[in-house]
Amino acid sequence: KQEFQKYPTKAGRRSLSRSISQSSTDSYSSAASYSDSSDDETSPREKAQANSKGSSDFCVKNVKQAEFGRREIEIAEQDMSALISLRKRAQGEKPLAGAKIVGCTHITAQTAVRHLPPPLSLSPTGVPVFAWKGESEDDFWWCIDRCVNTEGWQANMILDDGGDLTHWVYKKYPSVFKKAQGIVEESVTGVHRLYQLSKAGKLCVPAMNVNDSVTKQKFDNLYCCRESILDGLKRTTDVMFGGKQVVVCGYGEVGKGCCSALKALGAIVCITEIDPICALQGCMDGFRVVKLNEVIRQMDLVITCTGNKNVVTREQLDRMKNGCIVCNMGHSNTEIDVASLRSPELTWERVRSQVDHVIWPDGKRVVLLAEGRLLNLSCSTVPTFVLSITATTQALALIELFNAPEGRYKQDVYLLPKKMGKTMEEVPFGLH
Repeated sequence: KQEFQKYPTKAGRRSLSRSISQSSTDSYSSAASYSDSSDDETSPREKAQANSKGSSDFCVKNVKQAEFGRREIEIAEQDMSALISLRKRAQGEKPLAGAKIVGCTHITAQTAVRHLPPPLSLSPTGVPVFAWKGESEDDFWWCIDRCVNTEGWQANMILDDGGDLTHWVYKKYPSVFKKAQGIVEESVTGVHRLYQLSKAGKLCVPAMNVNDSVTKQKFDNLYCCRESILDGLKRTTDVMFGGKQVVVCGYGEVGKGCCSALKALGAIVCITEIDPICALQGCMDGFRVVKLNEVIRQMDLVITCTGNKNVVTREQLDRMKNGCIVCNMGHSNTEIDVASLRSPELTWERVRSQVDHVIWPDGKRVVLLAEGRLLNLSCSTVPTFVLSITATTQALALIELFNAPEGRYKQDVYLLPKKMGKTMEEVPFGLH
């Protein structure tokens, strides 16, 4: 367990919006050709592991793939000019010297990990990593617990995406907050959970809301989703978008990106929205604002983009037409009521990686992608450049909280200060 200046993070894994099905195959990752089938049958938790330095403080699928993971990270770094620039600028000052950061985030090359190999590439360096593709729900919480419950090492900063790590610390290890200096939260779901804690008077440390920063909203949520929604749908369904009836649930920045991309390819897009301002924006952008119950029977494609739960209910799933495609671009796997589909009268048929046909007794089929988890992270890639901007924003938030004078931030949720935005403007993005 090292101080930040050498090995900064203990990386827990946000397992592709909870867990990916154990029956999934990694047909979309370039790492597939490197996979070792003998390792797929045994849970990483059951294997004795050690890296080249003799350390066993990690849990990954196959540590032999570390070198391949390192190459994937190096490829991603080529288009991450913002983060690389910030890293170079911080080399002299070392603004996070002494920080002990425990993190729980999506596994991608841009977070220094991507599917199987990248976590492996970190474990030989001495960074404790608990992550692998295909984690079950139990595995997911076990990985978080291993990061937090560590003898002789205690985090003083939390980097979270979705609030699961923060929730686990509050539930199991509240003493961590006695030394913690802050929480940095990336997603709308996690931010909402932080505001709930703050409202109830249970938030023990300052928290930084990265999701509502301009850089996250306008770049990651909008532009990243605008490109990755099409990639994910094409890879999984081979669907032609022209003339398709599509409903996008939620017209926030994620919904705006999805609608823009689908409309450009000729899809007939309508939206559902509970916020009157966002609904009016959708109307001004040329989209029909509807109620989901009124249009569900006619839709060819249903996409959730809210970060909320039970957006698409079992009743609405029952009313969908044969062949309707259902997917999630929001956050958690609870936006679509997938649990209700695991009932005796319905049959699940895995037709390809991350694509299930849910079959009703009358023969109707609904095409469910990624079991209701995030489509772009489960079934496609995401633009490295955009995620570099988000990662830079997170790093600046960590620096701000860790170095803030005592008393500047109280036990509440804060937006990034304006000076951080100015810092972002000064970071070169490699656009020219």
